[in-house]
Amino acid sequence: MVVLEADKAAAEVRPGPKKSVSAPSRDDGPRADREGSRSPVRLALLGVLFVVMIVPVYLLVVNAFKSQQEILDNPFSIPLGGLTFEHMSAAINSPQFNVIGGYGFTLFLVVLVDVLCIVLAGPAAYAIARSLKRRTQLVLLYFLAGTFIPGAAVIIPVIYVLREIGLANTVTGLVAHDVASTLPVSIFLFVGFIRTIPVDIDHAATIDGAGRYRTFWTIIFPLMRPAVVTVLILNSIGIWNDFVSPQILLSPSSGHYTVTTAIYAGISQYSTDLTKVFPNLLLAVAPVVIFFIYMQRHIISGLTVGAVKG
Repeated sequence: MVVLEADKAAAEVRPGPKKSVSAPSRDDGPRADREGSRSPVRLALLGVLFVVMIVPVYLLVVNAFKSQQEILDNPFSIPLGGLTFEHMSAAINSPQFNVIGGYGFTLFLVVLVDVLCIVLAGPAAYAIARSLKRRTQLVLLYFLAGTFIPGAAVIIPVIYVLREIGLANTVTGLVAHDVASTLPVSIFLFVGFIRTIPVDIDHAATIDGAGRYRTFWTIIFPLMRPAVVTVLILNSIGIWNDFVSPQILLSPSSGHYTVTTAIYAGISQYSTDLTKVFPNLLLAVAPVVIFFIYMQRHIISGLTVGAVKG
């Protein structure tokens, strides 16, 4: 009897078989994200967006090496047998269209506007970012208001202003207009980035005897490289593709043509000759497309680097 009671007590105390509990996998979250990113709706939207963006580029490239009749008969076909570089060579060498000649002036305009924009926007953004005064924030709002005004809406007042100060129909007037139009976005991006830089760096520079300008150009400005690269890329693409400003602020009598205005001046009277339209358009957009594809990672990193502070 005692033995039976002891066996019964031991059976109650003896632990039963443990059930294995699987720990949650760490891959569940990323795996769910991957499955969500591969959803049919998402893939369908990305496919439609890809087609919408790639079709115009495809038509531009393949039709730049076709004859007029081939373009009219089948614009989507690839000219494997009738591929010709005659029209592209004519577009490059023709002095009438002057697209290649417009490269030099447009590049000069891009470099000059970018340098002036950085020189003006950098110190202004630094002063705004490091000040807590209410009037300084109002200045930032004033600059931000410029981002909501379309450039075409102010082109007529700009003409009157340039005429009054004697800069109408001059390269100087066009450069001044382009610099003013690029400042709002540049200052906005710079302010957001500078605010992520600790103020202790400024205090340490002040203790070492550096003034405000020296602190900015020798210490803060080198740290702004991602934001500066982003601003340079966005401004360069905008200036290269701009047509309204140089067309209106620089009349044909000035003798200066950007890439876009050179194309307009060259093919406007030959708009029905597609062997002149497509090669010249390809020459105009090819540099900026290659430049954007190569530098797009810098654009993304520069826009997001100041999004979260800390």
